[in-house]
Amino acid sequence: MNWFLEIIKWQTLASFCVKTSRKNAAIQSLASLTTSLITPNRIGEYGAKALYFKKPFRKQIMGLNLVGNFYQMIITLVFGVIGFGYFVCNHNISIDYSSILYFLLVSILIFFILFFSFKNVSFKGYSIEKARIFINKIPLQLNVKVSLISLFRFVVFSHQFYFLLLIFKADISYTNAIIAITTVYFISSVVPMLSLFDVVLKGTVAIWVFSFFNIEPLIILSITTLMWIFNFMFPAIIGSYFVLTFKPNFVK
Repeated sequence: MNWFLEIIKWQTLASFCVKTSRKNAAIQSLASLTTSLITPNRIGEYGAKALYFKKPFRKQIMGLNLVGNFYQMIITLVFGVIGFGYFVCNHNISIDYSSILYFLLVSILIFFILFFSFKNVSFKGYSIEKARIFINKIPLQLNVKVSLISLFRFVVFSHQFYFLLLIFKADISYTNAIIAITTVYFISSVVPMLSLFDVVLKGTVAIWVFSFFNIEPLIILSITTLMWIFNFMFPAIIGSYFVLTFKPNFVK
């Protein structure tokens, strides 16, 4: 269900530029996953998906992929901030808020400096301004549909974690489980990491978070490993076939 929703989301986005079948969307999604495993935060999928389209459409395809990932990240951050807020308040975790505020202010300042510095800079036809103009052309209906698919996908993979907790008979309530799960995804989503080692990051964070709920580390490590196997390893193995049999300009 997780990958079905991802494929539907990509088919919806790609069809805005070039009509894409569900089969082609599945091939592009799985092949790009395989390619992106060795890149930080799966950045390699942008170029991998673009290669499946003819040259005139590649810039738009990269922009559409950015839109899809943006909505998925926003959903993760929104639920993550809520879950993390409950987690911190309920467990009296000491946080240096002044350092966090300082970090956020510096990050925002750097972002705006880079944005306005490179706004009109073009590299091989790519520029921030051109990307902004293209993204603004995407209709509201498409934005809403993609955001809803991203929401459903978040619900699916967060509840995969919860159902595995039930299978392992972890002694934790549904509310606490969701708070912990959203906190894990929130923390791990803001840390740059090669997708290949995503299981290490999520496993480490999950063990720490669930320790406050007295859940055995072995159970959490087993769950994060299974999540990685089903959501990354198996799809990547399938995607490796499409990478090896890749043909340029696959989408006509």
